Amino acid sequence: MFAKSCLFEKKLLPKYHFVILGFCLFDPQKGQLPFLRKSEIAYFCLRLKHTKQMKQGKVYFVSGIDTNIGKTYATGAIARAMAEAGCSVITQKMIQTGCREMSEDIEMHRRIQGIPLQAEDLSGLTCTYLYSYPCSPHMAAEEEGRPVDLARITEATKTLQERYDYVLLEGAGGLMVPIDRNTLTIDYIQSENYPLILVTSGKLGSINHTLLSLDACRQRGIEVAALVYNLHPSVDAKIESATLDYLQTQLPGIPLILLTEIKEEAGQWPDVRELI
Repeated sequence: MFAKSCLFEKKLLPKYHFVILGFCLFDPQKGQLPFLRKSEIAYFCLRLKHTKQMKQGKVYFVSGIDTNIGKTYATGAIARAMAEAGCSVITQKMIQTGCREMSEDIEMHRRIQGIPLQAEDLSGLTCTYLYSYPCSPHMAAEEEGRPVDLARITEATKTLQERYDYVLLEGAGGLMVPIDRNTLTIDYIQSENYPLILVTSGKLGSINHTLLSLDACRQRGIEVAALVYNLHPSVDAKIESATLDYLQTQLPGIPLILLTEIKEEAGQWPDVRELI
């Protein structure tokens, strides 16, 4: 159906400059309904369909320096911040293990976003592969005899891109987690040319893991769109402060997003201006 109010530039319709009002075509310059031949209406509808098909949202792949680093928390928080900024955004889980009927990570995203499960969640579009055993994707797939078809995940992402401005695709574990015997997560990111949001933290050892992850991305030509510094939950304030100072000093070219405990009443969402 036509949108109730959309303005199309003359480059799309060289003969007319119209606003769609319900199902009527209105010429705002003349203040009247122009006479259109059937062929012109058909052309208009064709261009409208083509314009709709051209929409393609931006995908960010969200990974971490390790498992249990806060990827799911960060993904939900960034999605909420994008929505608060007026963007349409959906999250997607590449592969979920340790679940049966619904992705626990998708459920957590929605809780943080403050929205119910979406139609895309209920249809399985936002999480194509669910495995019951809580382990790495390649092992879970072998345990259940259901190998991962990466093309299905890519197609699901493309469908979401047609509906939303941004798609946040959360991986499982870190960059080097195997999807199957021949493919690592980082291989998939590279093949799809997705910009990366890398989640790190201030816990002991995170500097080493962060630098190793960034070096792997650099070697493969993967764009790091942002480094998310997860401070929730706080463990050792002294180490967290020193780690943050080191990363800010040594990595000035990478946008750094601070992620603290989310307080709904305070509206303290991460600063995502570098991503939108």
